[in-house]
Amino acid sequence: MRISTKGRYALHIMADLAQNQTDGYIALKDISEKQGISMKYLEMIAGLLNKAGLIISARGRDGGYRLSKKPEEYTVASILRAAEGSLSPVSCLDTPENRCPQADMCITLPLWEELDRRIDEFLESVTLADLISQGRQSGGRCSF
Repeated sequence: MRISTKGRYALHIMADLAQNQTDGYIALKDISEKQGISMKYLEMIAGLLNKAGLIISARGRDGGYRLSKKPEEYTVASILRAAEGSLSPVSCLDTPENRCPQADMCITLPLWEELDRRIDEFLESVTLADLISQGRQSGGRCSF
């Protein structure tokens, strides 16, 4: 499994909104300038997050985006799934029911299922609030 820039930037957007949630709605332009990410790409990612109900948008002069819940109510898994779709390490696990015609004979399937379970368990255990707290402790440095 490899998280694309879409997933990584989704985490950055959510973290920025969480850190500035008392400021009301945050303009994507401000996030774009702060994070050094193109507006077009941010708009596409924000659309995915909005469609998933993770953020709320408002139009107009004081418009922008804000979180729909408290930072501790979001898991990293929920944010990444909204941006990336499936987080499964292999395509046969992308859907709840494995449709691979060779699943019954696949010697590696138990390995992939266990890896998928552990990835999900870990990402579900980390909240947006945890991510922000860890970022503050490390000085907020990030490499894309």
